[in-house]
Amino acid sequence: MFANKDAPEIFHTVLDLHKQCGQDLVTYGLFGDVQLHISSPKAIERVLLSKVTKKNYIYEYLEPWLGTGLLLSFGEKWFQRRKIITPTFHFKILEQFVEVFNAETDRLVTKIEQHVGGEEFDMYQYITLHALDSICETSMGVSINALDNPDNAYVHAIKDFGSIVIQRTFSALRSLPLLYFLHPFYWRQQKLIKTMHNFTNSVIKAKRQALEEKRHTEGETKEHNEDDGIYGKKRMSFLDLLLNESSMSDADIREEVDTFMFEGHDTTTSGIYFSLMALTMHPDIQERLYGEIRQVLETEEERHAPLTNATLQQMKYLDMVIKEVLRVYPSVPIIGRELLEDVEINGCQVPRGTAMVVIIHNVHRNAEVFPDPERFDPERFSDESGGKRGPYDYIPFSVGARNCIGQKYALLEMKVTLVKLLLAYRFIPGKSTDSIRIQGDLVLRPFGNMALRIESR
Repeated sequence: MFANKDAPEIFHTVLDLHKQCGQDLVTYGLFGDVQLHISSPKAIERVLLSKVTKKNYIYEYLEPWLGTGLLLSFGEKWFQRRKIITPTFHFKILEQFVEVFNAETDRLVTKIEQHVGGEEFDMYQYITLHALDSICETSMGVSINALDNPDNAYVHAIKDFGSIVIQRTFSALRSLPLLYFLHPFYWRQQKLIKTMHNFTNSVIKAKRQALEEKRHTEGETKEHNEDDGIYGKKRMSFLDLLLNESSMSDADIREEVDTFMFEGHDTTTSGIYFSLMALTMHPDIQERLYGEIRQVLETEEERHAPLTNATLQQMKYLDMVIKEVLRVYPSVPIIGRELLEDVEINGCQVPRGTAMVVIIHNVHRNAEVFPDPERFDPERFSDESGGKRGPYDYIPFSVGARNCIGQKYALLEMKVTLVKLLLAYRFIPGKSTDSIRIQGDLVLRPFGNMALRIESR
C-alpha cells in the first residue's frame, strides 16, 4: 500500500482509506499486526475517555530520549506526574512565559526583516528556530540562541532525532524491535540521545547546584519563599518549578523537561507555520485580522509594548482564526493508543493489546459538522456557529484525562507570535506557495519549503 510513496502520499493514503471505507476501519500490517483506525465521535469517546489505555507502539520510539515521563507513562506513574506538573501551567506561570514569547518574537521580527521586498524565502526554518528558542527559555531557563546559531549541536540533535523517528515509523523493522540495532539509524540515534541528555543533565545540575547554594546562604525565610515560590514575582522556568518538587530525582526531572521540549517545540512550530500559510493564501482574512489587532492596540505605544494575556483575550477574531487553523491543520493529526483491557466499540468487542489510531485530521473534516470542510473559514467558530458541535467533533488537543496539558501555553505562544508578525509585515504568496504539500507523522509539517514573501506594514 505504501510502496514507492513519499511521506505526503503515505499520509493521504491513510486519509483516503476512511473516505472509501468509513469513519472506523481495521488495517493489517506486514506481520499481521492489527490496528483499528477511528474518527467517529462514538468510537473516539470510548477510546480517549477510557482509563484502560496507554500510548501505542509509535510513541515507544521516543522513549530512548524522553524516558517514561508524562507523555509515555501510564497507570499510577502517569497519575502522579500529571498531579505534580499541572500546577506548573497555572495562569500566573503562563503570564511569565508570555514575557519570553514577546522577547523571542521581537527577535524573529528583526531576523526576517532582511527579506522585506525581496524574493520568496523559507519561513518554516525561522519558525522552527524561534519555537526552539522559546521552549528552551521557558522549559530550562537557558538561551541557546538557535535563531542566530542554527548549527548548535543540541539544535541539530533534536531535528535529526525527529527525522529518525519518522523514518523508523514507516520501516519494516518497526515490527522487529530486537533487530533495530542492526540498522544504521540505531547508532546515529544513540549519538543524538547522548548529545541531548548531556545538555539537559548539565542544565539540571547547574540549576540544582545554584538552588542549593541559594538555600544555604539565604535560608528558607518566608520573604524569600514569597519572592521565589511557584506563583512569585521572579520569572521561573519549568525546570525551576520541578526542582522545587522534592519528590523528583534528577532523572525524573530530565524526563519531564525533555518531554516538555518535545511536545512544545514541533507542535507549536506547526501551529504557527500553518497559521501563516492560511493567512498568506487568504489575504482578506489576513487583513481583517490585522484590522482587529490595530483596533485593540490603538496607539503606537501599545503596538510596541509587550503583549499580555489580557490584551490577547480582546482579540476575538484572532481566536477564531487559530481555532480554524487547528481544525484544518491539526498540529497532531494522528494519535495512538493501546487497549489494556477488552473494550466494546461500535457493538464489537475489541481485544486488549489492539493498537488504536485516532485520525484527528479526518475528525475535523466531518461534513455533517463542518460543511464544505476543506474551505478555510474562521466564522465557523463565531459565537453563533458553535451549536452543532459535540465534544468529540473538534479535538486539536485531544480530549479526556490525557489531553494536552500545555494547550494554553501553545495558544499563547501562537497568538503572541502571529500578532507581532502581522503588525510588522504583510505576508504574500510566493511562486510555490500553492504547491505546498503536507505530511503527517508525529506532527503535521510541510513537505519541502514554505516559500512566501513579506512587505513592511
